[in-house]
Amino acid sequence: MSLTSAKRLRKEMHKLQTSPPDEDIRMSADEDDIRQWRAYIRGPPDTPFAGGIYELKITVGQQYPMVPPCMRFVTKVFHPNVHFNTGEICLNILKKDWSPAWSLQGACRAILALLAHPEADSPLNCDAGNMVRAGDMRAFRSVARLYNEELASKDWPADF
Repeated sequence: MSLTSAKRLRKEMHKLQTSPPDEDIRMSADEDDIRQWRAYIRGPPDTPFAGGIYELKITVGQQYPMVPPCMRFVTKVFHPNVHFNTGEICLNILKKDWSPAWSLQGACRAILALLAHPEADSPLNCDAGNMVRAGDMRAFRSVARLYNEELASKDWPADF
């Protein structure tokens, strides 16, 4: 791991440990590998994801922060921009619009915004994308809420 990458990750970890807890995001690095992180995000209010806690796996490469981290949902999510089976997330800042100004926590914030505002033009989940593109938000919200109730946690993990 590059010194720049390791230094940046330690700085982000220190900030998380010394700042007041975020109401919507909890994160930690693996004790044995600072490049492996887990994050939990609270579904945004007034969305079908409200009330759910979703787990994300974050893998940070050697060139971080110059290159974005790989972030995937572990918890299955019904959303146009999230692949239902792999958890892959289609979000510009995790690809071509990444900037070293982004932090891991900032990227989690962007994912929360994406949950609240789906982009149906670049779907990884075609069923969800088709519902949103057709304007059938009632169907989309209904299916997303069903998966939220069935698959998302209702409480933060005990170790966070």
